[in-house]
Amino acid sequence: MGRLVLLWGAAVFLLGGWMALGQGGAAEGVQIQIIYFNLETVQVTWNASKYSRTNLTFHYRFNGDEAYDQCTNYLLQEGHTSGCLLDAEQRDDILYFSIRNGTHPVFTASRWMVYYLKPSSPKHVRFSWHQDAVTVTCSDLSYGDLLYEVQYRSPFDTEWQSKQENTCNVTIEGLDAEKCYSFWVRVKAMEDVYGPDTYPSDWSEVTCWQRGEIRDACAETPTPPKPKLSKFILISSLAILLMVSLLLLSLWRLWRVKKFLIPSVPDPKSIFPGLFEIHQGNFQEWITDTQNVAHLHKMAGAEQESGPEEPLVVQLAKTEAEFPRMLDPQTEEKEASGGSLQLPHQPLQGGDVVTIGGFTFVMNDRSYVAL
Repeated sequence: MGRLVLLWGAAVFLLGGWMALGQGGAAEGVQIQIIYFNLETVQVTWNASKYSRTNLTFHYRFNGDEAYDQCTNYLLQEGHTSGCLLDAEQRDDILYFSIRNGTHPVFTASRWMVYYLKPSSPKHVRFSWHQDAVTVTCSDLSYGDLLYEVQYRSPFDTEWQSKQENTCNVTIEGLDAEKCYSFWVRVKAMEDVYGPDTYPSDWSEVTCWQRGEIRDACAETPTPPKPKLSKFILISSLAILLMVSLLLLSLWRLWRVKKFLIPSVPDPKSIFPGLFEIHQGNFQEWITDTQNVAHLHKMAGAEQESGPEEPLVVQLAKTEAEFPRMLDPQTEEKEASGGSLQLPHQPLQGGDVVTIGGFTFVMNDRSYVAL
């Protein structure tokens, strides 16, 4: 039967379309759905938005040569007709039908009913346990080309696991006897025989099993623990932070040690003003230019001045004498023995005479004194 459907399927669709056009039918805003329940009952429903408050009538036949019969078992929605139930037990015929508004057809078509097969739910489901496996059996349906699917899961599974066979004798292995499992079963029509528009059956009731014994229910799926920071990541972060801290500390200590062992060299610009700014480091030119300038330094025991020291330029006065004064030998002996030096009152000779702080100096021409 099923293989015959596969051979004639394409021809039926072409025939149905031709018949719909030949009878002048048109889908005037009408949508239909066909379900063939277990090769027993055909349900045809429609959604006619254009005729939402109109009682449409359904006319049908199973043979193209017969006259149309009107539906006797209508489905109602909000008090208006919305479908029809037909007895078609074990029939693989073509259904010809017409939906009408009075005598005016609003939808006419023909469909092969088995293309919309929906098998009934499995009955008499039984479970046979042996160690870590279970065999699920049920009563096979009276027609073939079906798949019997068993789905199962434990509270630790996020999705249902599935296994299916051509007969209702499905064995599932690799189960944990300590876990609680939920099972349910359904039947599907093979697509390569009945086409892609069939419907799977409704699921059977859920059955829970643990250690080969039936349970009322399995525990709820445990909530997955919140993600925690890995100890490895935490330890690695602390180690990296410690290494960076030690590196910065080592660089700082190295700079302190270098500064202690290799003190900074003073800049000669502050000691020799003008040597680099004016003479570009030429010491001979600088000393020649500055030999007439004398700096006055503080004497020992003198009071500290508040302001910075300034160079004292001593203007020399010319004397009549051209040669330096000669000291008396007795004076030299007294000076050597530690006695006080007594200068004679005769005029000094040999150059310019300079008197500063009670001392008198004789300077040659072009000389300078630094105090």
